Amino acid sequence: MTAHYDALETREQAVREAELFSRLPDVLRGAMAAPAYAERLKGIDSAAVTSRAALAGLPVLRKSELPALHKASAPFGGFVPAAPGSFARLFTSPGPIFEPEGRQADPWHGARALFAAGFRPDDIVLNTFSYHLTPGGFIFDASARALGCAVIPAGPGNTEQQFELIEAYRPVGYSGTPDFLKILLDAAASSGRDVSSIKRALVSGAAFPPSLQAEIKARGIDAYQAFGTADLGLIAFETEAREGMVVNEDLIMEIVKPGTGDPVAPGDVGEIVVTSLDPHHPWIRLALGDLSAALSGPSKCGRTNMRIKGWMGRADQTTKVKGMFVRPEQVAEIGKRHAALGRLRLVVTRQGESDVMTLKAETAGASDALREEIAGTLRAVTKLGGNVELVSPGALPNDGKVIADER
Repeated sequence: MTAHYDALETREQAVREAELFSRLPDVLRGAMAAPAYAERLKGIDSAAVTSRAALAGLPVLRKSELPALHKASAPFGGFVPAAPGSFARLFTSPGPIFEPEGRQADPWHGARALFAAGFRPDDIVLNTFSYHLTPGGFIFDASARALGCAVIPAGPGNTEQQFELIEAYRPVGYSGTPDFLKILLDAAASSGRDVSSIKRALVSGAAFPPSLQAEIKARGIDAYQAFGTADLGLIAFETEAREGMVVNEDLIMEIVKPGTGDPVAPGDVGEIVVTSLDPHHPWIRLALGDLSAALSGPSKCGRTNMRIKGWMGRADQTTKVKGMFVRPEQVAEIGKRHAALGRLRLVVTRQGESDVMTLKAETAGASDALREEIAGTLRAVTKLGGNVELVSPGALPNDGKVIADER
């Protein structure tokens, strides 16, 4: 596979950035017609937000906040300027969080992810994501149909009925979790059913470890991964290069220090923050709570957009110490108060019957005086006492972990 979905995927990154940020001011103005964005972005000159540096100055909206915000101002927390009836479908996800589907073609922007995985017009796709109340099934259904595929809306479960459909329609493609794909293949093998028509897959929604990747490949299926959410649709996807995931077009992705909105250094692990440019349903700096890191350079497949390593864990590392919550943003605050510090990691352990905190801090200028100053800041910020261990720059792993609960 060497073709690309369209010319947008291979344009120079500088051209892409210029185009995205030329559109952003109008999207911001439209977003501020919604009361919640109007309050959050009060005093912001939307016309001046034309660069990543300017965007980084806007507040982040944490996905973890959405359930409470949606409950307080149903259904969308005041973040959607349009009326609910202006959308095509209305969903809910655990939380609950309420999500609308737009009426435009490919509302979840997944057609190019399917294309990168080898799907082509007139392919038949078995879609096993759930269609019940949540948007998962519709995300992949709409994306496949936008590409020109025919979709079997199978949903998960009912393997016997699925075998009947597979043997009748002979789908070449599968979309669903990798776990359910293995269940189908195992059940088919044990019952003598023919699912050999399935040659490619786009999987998401669950871990796809190398061992399972190898097993699926050994069964004759070329499977690719995609990263998405019920809020944004398909965010990034694997390509034939098999080097991380390429960020989708029409999205601005940032990687920030967990608990903050501050961009990390290039290559560092941090929290994924996404801004979408859909004027009907904009997301401005939505912090997903997922960790990843940017890869340098364009993909060998020819796509030039930003690449990420893929899903690398959760950014919300809040833990309770001696009955009090300690949060990543508190650790970030300690770092802001001491310019000489690099990466920080708060390690929580047990000694005897007591919780113990140890703040490990990278610095090139270790001293007893600095250690005492940081210990004072640790107590002031967290309202808890703890130890401070100063380590050399680069000693802490680049994994995005700010709080390590080792109890």
